[in-house]
Amino acid sequence: MNRFVAAERALRSAAPHQLVDAVRAVLCNDYAAKSVQLFLADYGLATLRPVHPAASPSEAMPTHSSPAGRAFGSQEPFVDKLPDDQVCVYLPVSVRGDRLGVLAVTMSCAGQAEECLAELAEVAQVLGHEVIVADRDTDLYLRARRTDRLTLAAEMQWQLLPGRSCTRPEYALGAQLEPAYAIFGDNFDWSATADRLMLYITNGMGEGIEASLLTTLGINALRNARRAGLPIADQAALADQAVHAQYRGDAHLSVLLLDLDLRTGRLQVVDAGSPQMLRLRGRTVTSVDLEAQLPLGMFEETDYVAQEFAIEPGDRLVFASDGVHAVAAPGGERYGERALARAMVSTSLLPAADVPGAVLRELSGHRGTPVADDDALIACLDWFGPRQAP
Repeated sequence: MNRFVAAERALRSAAPHQLVDAVRAVLCNDYAAKSVQLFLADYGLATLRPVHPAASPSEAMPTHSSPAGRAFGSQEPFVDKLPDDQVCVYLPVSVRGDRLGVLAVTMSCAGQAEECLAELAEVAQVLGHEVIVADRDTDLYLRARRTDRLTLAAEMQWQLLPGRSCTRPEYALGAQLEPAYAIFGDNFDWSATADRLMLYITNGMGEGIEASLLTTLGINALRNARRAGLPIADQAALADQAVHAQYRGDAHLSVLLLDLDLRTGRLQVVDAGSPQMLRLRGRTVTSVDLEAQLPLGMFEETDYVAQEFAIEPGDRLVFASDGVHAVAAPGGERYGERALARAMVSTSLLPAADVPGAVLRELSGHRGTPVADDDALIACLDWFGPRQAP
């Protein structure tokens, strides 16, 4: 049997909590690997953490200054030379552009690694898909991603998220929340079909459990309307009714709803609150002028209207919650639109998946303290243009 087929079959038949054992057995037996370990990115995307019950914090590797981090950031295999002519091959573990972590495979020599590098990369991709499926049945991989205990509110918020990045020939999308382990009410959601991409950027009022409950209601109301096939203006109206029915105007949810036609680049937007939207075209950043409408849940039966824009291939759209543009430095200066525009230009060569983290690190420097007072959410959408017909 082809050894890659054997590896794929072993992963698909393994128990959810035994994926690492299964891939290790196949790679050691059929590829002559010396050792195999899976590392997953933590919630803050700061470290890559080993997946095994007895893992210690010292075994984690930084995502920005380590060989494993090079593979994770570039999404390309990286071969690191070890003593005694051995090498460690770091392979990105990703699913449709959502970067999960890195598979580390130690081999006896560089020639051996080079010979099977393409197959090892494919095995890592299969492993990524199996980890996503296994998350339904075991907490092993979720626990491995945590450097600290999540608050209950953060637990609820992370369970709502679709992922942190995705790619297709037409677009690339990335998003990140901070502080990762104590989220209040910010969130994002997306869904794609053959012809459309829908994206929500939300900012729920309040703190802790109350903010998470509000966001959970709003996101699920929007999903319910979206899955019924309704346009975004009607999605906003139905979610508005659901939030108002529960809170009677005492709580509301700010949301930016976007519907991108992947065949034409036409973008429909409903601005129901505070999240901002900026566009980078070439080296020029402009704030997209949106018609401000009421947040969801303020009044009963609010009508919403979608605006329409055209975006061009090569455009980058960045979305920020008020926890970004309203953050004040120790001297009182707000981060604001100008600083965000500078950050967009300085990160213009980064892929969309890396932009949110880079901007949030700069925001942390502006704030001057490691702990934020509010959620900060950044999402980045790169538009490459309609898929070319074969």
